[in-house]
Amino acid sequence: MALRPHDVAVVLKLCEYRSKRPPYSHLALELSMSPSEVHAAVKRARASRLLHGSGLDERPNRTALKEFLLHGLKYVFPAERGEPTRGIPTSYAAEPLRSKIAPSDELPPVWPYSEGNTRGVAFEPLYKLAPVAALRDPVLYEYLALVDALRDGRARERKLAEEMIIARLRSPAHA
Repeated sequence: MALRPHDVAVVLKLCEYRSKRPPYSHLALELSMSPSEVHAAVKRARASRLLHGSGLDERPNRTALKEFLLHGLKYVFPAERGEPTRGIPTSYAAEPLRSKIAPSDELPPVWPYSEGNTRGVAFEPLYKLAPVAALRDPVLYEYLALVDALRDGRARERKLAEEMIIARLRSPAHA
């Protein structure tokens, strides 16, 4: 059973909850997915050991997730860039990296989104409706932006993203 890109977003979303996983319908609404998509994503993430089983409330396996994000993600779900477009900033152009990276003259990476307010280079999100979900949830937005920096960032951006992901996965505030 192979992971799909939106499975990573589901696991990252589950990192926000301290206790038991909320109902699939709740997660689906927050992630702009269907409940069946979320259910299937949880099943695949559990099979991939990114989530603990139902005996542990299907909480994220933070050690496995960290290893996957830092060492496997960019190979399994490589970044796809496109033409200049309007969208929502991601990777180093979004927080939390934006305040740590000096701006340059090149167009920033953006998720293509017709209601976005930034002109940049198209950067395909992990799943089609990630921009919608990210605009609803600032914590998820930051996770997804950091993941994009890991998928396609330059060395300094990747290093900062790694440090921030590790800190978030260790933090009691994100437990």
